[in-house]
Amino acid sequence: MTFFDVFDILGTIAFAISGALSAMNRKLDLFGVFIIAFVTAIGGGTIRDILIGNTPVSWMQNTTNLYLISSVTVLSIIFRDKLDYLKKSLFLFDTIGLGIFTIIGVETGIQAKLDPIVCIALGTMTGCFGGVIRDTLCNEIPIIFRKEIYATASIAGGICFMALYSYNTNQNIMYISTTLFIIAIRLAVVRYRVSLPLLTPKN
Repeated sequence: MTFFDVFDILGTIAFAISGALSAMNRKLDLFGVFIIAFVTAIGGGTIRDILIGNTPVSWMQNTTNLYLISSVTVLSIIFRDKLDYLKKSLFLFDTIGLGIFTIIGVETGIQAKLDPIVCIALGTMTGCFGGVIRDTLCNEIPIIFRKEIYATASIAGGICFMALYSYNTNQNIMYISTTLFIIAIRLAVVRYRVSLPLLTPKN
């Protein structure tokens, strides 16, 4: 198992928990919790694979992820009372998932020999679009369309990854440092309440 595979597993776990917590926070039934967990964990990767012509998409080729998501969702349901402060837990796992999946998307673009800007775009889609589907199904405005810095952190992480890659940095160091960089941005902007300006119509 490569370091890339380990990151893929960790990202899947983080986003599955994020989806399950979001669904339980919205008081969805058992079926709803499983669906939201699945689309959060595989949504961004599915869109990425379709865009680059990698079909059947990754989770169809490797059904281990389906069993992993199912197991994580069951555990999230069982231990939901142990996950105090659901909103804080949701933020934490969503942030971890964003960091890891952004890197996976960028790396996938590099392996496909795509232009650096396209690799960064793929990373942003992989990291953000599962959350977009999750929020949409939970009847919320997706977080990337609100003032909170989310996709911007993913883009910054993608740029950081490409910069390190251009200098032939050790792969494991690139994965860890870039993921921590994205997580640090998310934690900092929430801690200091930094946000993008809201655009409203002029009266």
